[in-house]
Amino acid sequence: MKIKRSFDAIEVHAGLPMRVVTSGIPTIPGNSVYEQALWLEENDDQLRKLMLREPRGYPPICCNLIVPAKHPDAAAGYIIMEQVEYPMMSGGNTISVATALLESGMIPMQEPVTEFALEAPAGLIPITADCEDGKVTQVYFDNVASYAVHIDAEVEVPTLGKVKVDIAWGGMYYCIIDSTQFDWLELVPEQGKEIARISALCTQAAKEQLDVPEHPDYPGIGITVAEMHGPTDNPDADGKSVNTMFTGEINLNDESTWIGALDRCACGTGTSAMMAVKYAKGELTVGDKWRNEGLIGIIFEGKVTDTSKVGEMDAVHLKVGGQAWIYGFTKYILDETDPFSEGYRVGDIW
Repeated sequence: MKIKRSFDAIEVHAGLPMRVVTSGIPTIPGNSVYEQALWLEENDDQLRKLMLREPRGYPPICCNLIVPAKHPDAAAGYIIMEQVEYPMMSGGNTISVATALLESGMIPMQEPVTEFALEAPAGLIPITADCEDGKVTQVYFDNVASYAVHIDAEVEVPTLGKVKVDIAWGGMYYCIIDSTQFDWLELVPEQGKEIARISALCTQAAKEQLDVPEHPDYPGIGITVAEMHGPTDNPDADGKSVNTMFTGEINLNDESTWIGALDRCACGTGTSAMMAVKYAKGELTVGDKWRNEGLIGIIFEGKVTDTSKVGEMDAVHLKVGGQAWIYGFTKYILDETDPFSEGYRVGDIW
């Protein structure tokens, strides 16, 4: 066997699998993790495709590449990779990366609390981790400023008619959809295909019909994720939401593209986007907490800590917390003779 590339990874999940790659990539140019992520996307996208596509990946999986931090206050950097993009920020991935680095010993663990910072493409992310008996029991991170740009905007959606959506930034731009507009829908795993279908339709309609301002620090990023929300019967949560991560382009004239992979966790940036909308609607204020239940019962908690501006937009600062679990340590290789040097996708699940 002749090995062309080799990667070591810590397999982590917070409901959703969020692989953490710790070796196998040469030095990446750039003066920040943001610049490194842009370089990787343009010059070595093979890693992302290998880790997320079959046979090493599948639609609902994310991947993070650990890199040396460029910010002097960060203990490590991480580049976030998903099926169709390199996100600036991801809460579930941040929680998973912090857990992997602490429990593997790559960052020294201090019990009962370890404090440090990571550098995401979005910049410096302060971390507070509760630790007990060598296990990370909860990770809190200070997210980037979050804000809403559209509240109760009406879009015309094929097969659904007029639907109201909110658009908000929580580290990614979300199309946020109230599930109670669809009386046949429940946010449960059994209705996963219908959640994905409606989310895909509404998101693409919002992309085509609504103007979304560029983030002043991260140009060129539009709406990439859907978040459907509704009530919960869980006494430990205040609401429920399900994100849909798309695996390709959505065409409103092609029903076969009305698909996506549902986030199995409660999603940190999605929680932040939801809380930014709630703040804009007057449902939350500084000091308030909101507990978000995900599709399979995972709960993330957010707290509004402050307000600021992002350009001309009113923004909130949020501390978000959740837990992740390591489930394996893996070495991945690319054989020189493997005909699928970037992995592959097949239409039965993609």
